[in-house]
Amino acid sequence: MHHLGIVAHSSEGAALCFRSFCQEGFRELGPHEHPDVTLDFIALARSMPAWDEGDYGSIRATLSVSVRRVARAGADFFVCPDNTAHQALEQPGEDLALPGLHIAEVVADRAARDGRTRVGVLGTSYLMDGPVYPRALAGRGIGCEVPEAADRQVISGIIFEELVNGVLTDSSRRSYLRVIERLAARGCDAVALACTEIPLLVTPDDSALPTLDSTRLLARAAFDTAVGHRALPTWRGGPVAD
Repeated sequence: MHHLGIVAHSSEGAALCFRSFCQEGFRELGPHEHPDVTLDFIALARSMPAWDEGDYGSIRATLSVSVRRVARAGADFFVCPDNTAHQALEQPGEDLALPGLHIAEVVADRAARDGRTRVGVLGTSYLMDGPVYPRALAGRGIGCEVPEAADRQVISGIIFEELVNGVLTDSSRRSYLRVIERLAARGCDAVALACTEIPLLVTPDDSALPTLDSTRLLARAAFDTAVGHRALPTWRGGPVAD
């Protein structure tokens, strides 16, 4: 089995990905069994000023340190359970030390397999205003919708003020569900939970639309790669071909 490296950028989403990866092993390989996994986490606080300044190159450099560290620990490939971080990882630069699975590609593949035609995307303001999901979905002939500006502000504010700190409230859940209902009214046939903490707040049973859980989809893809059900990835950061 291949050794997975998890490159964390926010704690709650990375922890959910780690736990979900191990649980895939328990289900398929037997009690207490899973492929080797190493998690590395450089505190998000060190990158937040760069996010605010749009300095994606600096964030990519920080994440590349984590990739090198999991490579030194013996990992064969990596995942980064943070959708927004892929906006930095997609920036041009030296190849990362390991190949990695791209979270938006994993989610878009699932949307295509499910026959989705228009997907609403929830995430941080950086992600909802950025190119990562429009590109990944368009490459599969799928439309991409984001909430209106006021709703984007609410969604992103809850992520940074609550979700990344492990705070889950009923009022925030209701706010998210209202936004999802508005995306459904605009013709979306699924919603991507494209912040890895959102699945902690919004479950499939809650949502007016079928959900694409980026965290657990990434964990499943990582497990399939680790056990050889899927080929090792080749992407080492930088622009993703359409």
